Amino acid sequence: MKEGLLIYGCYGYTGKLISEMAAKAGMKPVLSGRDEQKVAALAKSLNLDYVAFPLDNEDAVAEKLKDFKVVLHCAGPFIYTSAIMVRACMKAKTHYLDITGEYQVFERIFKLNDAAVTAGVMLMPGVGFDVVPTDCLSLYLSEQIGNVISLDLALFMSGGKLSHGTAITIAENLGEACVARRDGKLVKFPNGKLIRSIPIREEEKQAVAISWGDISTAYRTTGIPNITVYNVLPQKLIDGMKLSNYLGFIMRTRLVKNFLINKIKKRPAGPDEAQRKSSSSIVWGEVKNKAGGVHRATLYLPEGYTLTALTALKIAQLVMEKEPPHGSKTPAQVFGSDFILQFEGVRRKDQ
Repeated sequence: MKEGLLIYGCYGYTGKLISEMAAKAGMKPVLSGRDEQKVAALAKSLNLDYVAFPLDNEDAVAEKLKDFKVVLHCAGPFIYTSAIMVRACMKAKTHYLDITGEYQVFERIFKLNDAAVTAGVMLMPGVGFDVVPTDCLSLYLSEQIGNVISLDLALFMSGGKLSHGTAITIAENLGEACVARRDGKLVKFPNGKLIRSIPIREEEKQAVAISWGDISTAYRTTGIPNITVYNVLPQKLIDGMKLSNYLGFIMRTRLVKNFLINKIKKRPAGPDEAQRKSSSSIVWGEVKNKAGGVHRATLYLPEGYTLTALTALKIAQLVMEKEPPHGSKTPAQVFGSDFILQFEGVRRKDQ
């Protein structure tokens, strides 16, 4: 029987955090990534085994994966890195997990459901902050009232900062329109057009729609046909989003993106431990049904990268311990709406 966990992209900010947390918990994953020198250095510091390989040939990758039960893929941007890893996992009959938040990746992987069932594997993208808490909240809300026709989610971050990987993913998507789900289909809107007020800690805050992964995952989990995800942002950033509608053709150029990515790489890799401990996040949600019924709830959460490491490792452990359902799955589909409540610092409040 196959066993073992491979963490690919172990030396990136989030991959390293996950690897360190796994070692501290007494887990023995094998660390991996493209750069053998970086992989080996981290593995040595954590007393873990390692293997290094690039993601450039699915047959070669499948050969590396054949002895592992689970891969936790942490090397983004996933829109570029996930396709070969997913295909290799299906060839190797290895379960696939990742920490993406890119809706394009979710859509692509969900189309592989039948192939994954045939291969006898589970493909579960989004086992971190994107999208475990939002997916669990979406399912919970849909369970409270029947015939739900719309779901609004909103994110609020207090403190912290972006990792290199997250910032680079944002840079790669510059100039693209905002996407929401309407009548079951993905629909593009001008950036900054969809705005609503969100109650956060008894205060109304302005939020703007973003192309968050739940426009794909929440639809698959709940079947709700109209889904919009908002982010609480300062007015200056919302104004900048509106301006980007007129500059999109410039922001989409490789020259501009490479310039921004190079600047990102010169910054600190992400929040340090003290910043993570002092930061927090909130996910708010609202569903409405055909009869005019409304239900709202809020999840109070730890800082996003910390939560990503916790949820990703817990899901990896569960898949290692028990054979999961095969096919393309979301976290809440497999583990239920209360899955998120087991983690320290998480609470849910109905409104």
